[in-house]
Amino acid sequence: MNITRSKTAPKEPAPRQRRKQARPQELLDAALALFVDKGFAATRAEEVAQRAGVSKGTLYLYYPSKEELFKAVVRQTLGALIAEGIELVDQFEGSSADLLGCLIHIWWERFGNTPAAGIHKVVVAEVRNFPELAQFYSDEVIVPADRMFGNCIQRGIERGEFRPMPLHEAAHSLMAPLLFMVLCRHSLGCCNICGGVEVDPELMLKTHIDLVLRGLEVRPSAAAP
Repeated sequence: MNITRSKTAPKEPAPRQRRKQARPQELLDAALALFVDKGFAATRAEEVAQRAGVSKGTLYLYYPSKEELFKAVVRQTLGALIAEGIELVDQFEGSSADLLGCLIHIWWERFGNTPAAGIHKVVVAEVRNFPELAQFYSDEVIVPADRMFGNCIQRGIERGEFRPMPLHEAAHSLMAPLLFMVLCRHSLGCCNICGGVEVDPELMLKTHIDLVLRGLEVRPSAAAP
């Protein structure tokens, strides 16, 4: 006797279950918007919960404090992106110049040119009053970003594409104009100011990369024995 077993497609989660699965992201989105708009200190947990459409108690089930909520926002918007960048440096098969340009453009497209970039202004303005968050931001963002760009420059030096230079200082020199654009966009750029405040992001990136690569290139005198 043959028994035929019918294959049924897996059931989709019920609407309530889907809502529960989406809730952490909804809370992070609400928190990001409020942190950028009002700052860390002025944002209240009740406001985040209300914006996400949940109770304050539900918020604390996922994130037990406002500090933990802020850390989760930073990890999602910056930590994950930098981790991908470090992996890209390890796996990239092209020239170090192409890799450097790729890292800078990806950073701008996925962070600098998004609402999440406003989190950097919040950090600069407020972490002095929150030492724990300052250390967290250093551990989760500044140090890994320094390592990402430093590894890229070290790669170029080892391959004879870049001239030797201090990696830490070079990495910070790479990041500084990017952070300047972000700070301007979320401070002076929010005001109706006429003058030299606004810059073309694409032209700025192109100019920055050109200046950096000319500074990193091996010079004839350095290549001579």
